[in-house]
Amino acid sequence: MQLYQRQCTNYAADAVPLPDSESDRLILEVPGWQIELQGGVKQLVKQFSFPDYVQTMSFALSVGELAEAEDHHPEILMKWGKVRVTWWTHAVNGLHINDFICAAKTDQLAGQ
Repeated sequence: MQLYQRQCTNYAADAVPLPDSESDRLILEVPGWQIELQGGVKQLVKQFSFPDYVQTMSFALSVGELAEAEDHHPEILMKWGKVRVTWWTHAVNGLHINDFICAAKTDQLAGQ
């Protein structure tokens, strides 16, 4: 099953971030996404480009709707023609399978 076809899962209170080997494998399934270290926390980041403000805003709102549907919420930075989406799981202080699922679903919203 493709990542974008999966649903976010619940995680145990004692859940930990994905091991590097698993993150390295999953990043191959979400082309264009990068793993960045922000404040010591691994995060999935991708910037999307659009030809006008209306499409930019529409995409940002679609990502927000996705976040609500999955109960998993990213950082969304929007400016004219660009939306930067950052997924990570606060509860594990790093990356979880949910981040990769949502990254794949974000790509689907962008038509990628």
